[in-house]
Amino acid sequence: MKDAKSKELFERAKKHIPGGVNSPVRAFGSVGLTPRFIKSARGAYITDEDNNTYIDYVCSWGAGILGHAHPLVIEKVKEAAELGLTYGAPTEKEIILSELIYECMPSVEVSRLVCSGTEAVMSAIRVARGFTGRTKIIKFKGCYHGHSDGLLVKAGSGALTTSVPDSKGVPSDFSKHTLVALYNDKKSVEELFIRNKNDIAAVIVEPVAANMGVVLPEDGFLNFLRDITDRYGALLIFDEVITGFRLGLGGAQEYYGVKPDITTLGKIIGGGMPVGAYGGRKEIMDMVSPVGEVYQAGTLSGNPIATTAGIETLKILMRDKSIYLRLEEKTKRLEQAAAGGAIRVNRIGSLMSIFFTDRHVTDYDSAISSDTEAYAEYFKFLLENGIYAAPSQFEAMFVSDAHSDEDIEKTCQVFKDYFGSKK
Repeated sequence: MKDAKSKELFERAKKHIPGGVNSPVRAFGSVGLTPRFIKSARGAYITDEDNNTYIDYVCSWGAGILGHAHPLVIEKVKEAAELGLTYGAPTEKEIILSELIYECMPSVEVSRLVCSGTEAVMSAIRVARGFTGRTKIIKFKGCYHGHSDGLLVKAGSGALTTSVPDSKGVPSDFSKHTLVALYNDKKSVEELFIRNKNDIAAVIVEPVAANMGVVLPEDGFLNFLRDITDRYGALLIFDEVITGFRLGLGGAQEYYGVKPDITTLGKIIGGGMPVGAYGGRKEIMDMVSPVGEVYQAGTLSGNPIATTAGIETLKILMRDKSIYLRLEEKTKRLEQAAAGGAIRVNRIGSLMSIFFTDRHVTDYDSAISSDTEAYAEYFKFLLENGIYAAPSQFEAMFVSDAHSDEDIEKTCQVFKDYFGSKK
């Protein structure tokens, strides 16, 4: 498989971009290869600068639930671009997108649009502190909530990939307000509340962890978080940047029947454009300026191009609810093709991870027991056979509605060829 052009571009990029990439996991560091520089994408496929075409299971890290360049979304975006890229002023489209979010997620009565999941989470934490008058938050080891200072503590995603679960440049005065519990471990949460019962503003959690690989909540864990936050007067924040509109129209909160106080969203609600949102009960969101005293602003927040893409994407998902049934079936076939041997497959809906370990993966410690060298070997095999997966053990595989039966069958055969040779 040719990679000369990607190698040339990578060397050129490293002269003016840190590490040659604008997000660490893209560097392919943990799989020992040169990153593929992508020039185009359509449907379930991406094509790199060396003209290699792959079946894509990264899908812009979950944003591409409909596949790349969906014709209806592209048509609407082109029409919007003709009217101007950004105004720095209100538009009706912001209202429409917020109304659609509320229709699908009734817990999000009032929402504020921002430009990324990181910004949504950062703002949600600020609102929780403003509403409760408390300073501390609880997060979970291995869960990633973006790169804001107070949350780069025992983080997942690219921080795990680069073996830097914390970050230099974050003052200890910031991180001291972040308490770390263990995912799926009720006792660890209870102990933090007992020791800090009047200081905890919120618990923030990925309701399905997807940044240490996909790790599902054990039965009753999310209900427990709802109960204990109510008991101690703290807020429950669901980071649904990945699960929102991917596990279903109502996200993980509908899937598990647990209602958070604040929800953060990203990726899919922009249809692939830079957008995010945070929202919740009106009394909480009334803390946000200009109504309340919690300040947050952004020139490009709710810009007309991103909102156009998001509106059309959500409307398609709402019109054709069978999309989620198709996604479930496709991903289940991949799970079955990969199962067996000294690996573990974690899957929910159209999210899936393969762990190279013989342990059941239920938390951070079991996730990092995975053999990352074995994952790198597996990743290379997939790439050589035209399959583009996450270049890191600690990320998810995403399936889109654009993946055809033939795409899934080809991928299943590649799985069988690889894992069959290891038995």
